[in-house]
Amino acid sequence: MTTARSQSWFDVFKRVERSVWFQGFIISIIIIAALTVGAKTYPLPYSVELAINYLDTLITVFFLAEILLRFVTYERKREFFKDPWNLFDSVIVIGSLVPISNTDMVLVARLLRVLRVLRLVSIIPDLRVLINALLKAIPKMGYIALLMFIIFYIFGAMGSIFFEDINETLWGDIAISMLTLFRIATFEDWTDVMYETMAVYPLSWMYYVVFIFLTAFVFLNMMVGVVLEVMSRETSAEEQQHQEDHHQALVEQISQLQQQVQALSDKLDRKD
Repeated sequence: MTTARSQSWFDVFKRVERSVWFQGFIISIIIIAALTVGAKTYPLPYSVELAINYLDTLITVFFLAEILLRFVTYERKREFFKDPWNLFDSVIVIGSLVPISNTDMVLVARLLRVLRVLRLVSIIPDLRVLINALLKAIPKMGYIALLMFIIFYIFGAMGSIFFEDINETLWGDIAISMLTLFRIATFEDWTDVMYETMAVYPLSWMYYVVFIFLTAFVFLNMMVGVVLEVMSRETSAEEQQHQEDHHQALVEQISQLQQQVQALSDKLDRKD
């Protein structure tokens, strides 16, 4: 009797935790939490600040209850800790329990309260797909970034050699030259830099055109292509997983129906 009652409570908690309205309510609370953090950056009357502090405490308690509810709904508790998003949410929630005043950890506590906004990523499945795709694309993007660094280094050395006498502030050494090239790659007043060197070296425009073509067009498109490729692969894998889960659910339903039909058939045979 006790086992059946506990199982019924488990099913209730599971339905509540996975319901659409509860997920929407969590998203609303996260948005309110973000607004409270933003409101604290403004000078506020004491009464309003006190009300925001009370609201922040209630939000922290709600997040703690929500993470505990999520933990309870796992049949195998170890699987809860195997999900990196659950670990992320747990760290954010537990860190938010640190008192925010009169402690040496005040900056860490405030930072964790700001990071509560990131819980939107763990709640919304599409955002999780985007973040997972971005994280998986980092290794390939790292090779592209290394190639970009080589190009920056070569062009920085060339700029320092040819343009140091023109403007030592922009081309004094290779480190400053690479910083100037980053400014050029972001199109921040890069024409002023170009016209300054063209006054001495009229063909120096070729230096800037080649560099911008490589960095702003070739390498940037390579970065975007890597991310899109991984996102496409992740989306396909997720759709396949959904199809497999749906197929497994149908197989289980069919198996249950077969068992019920068999049970009815056995009853009819016994009556005969």
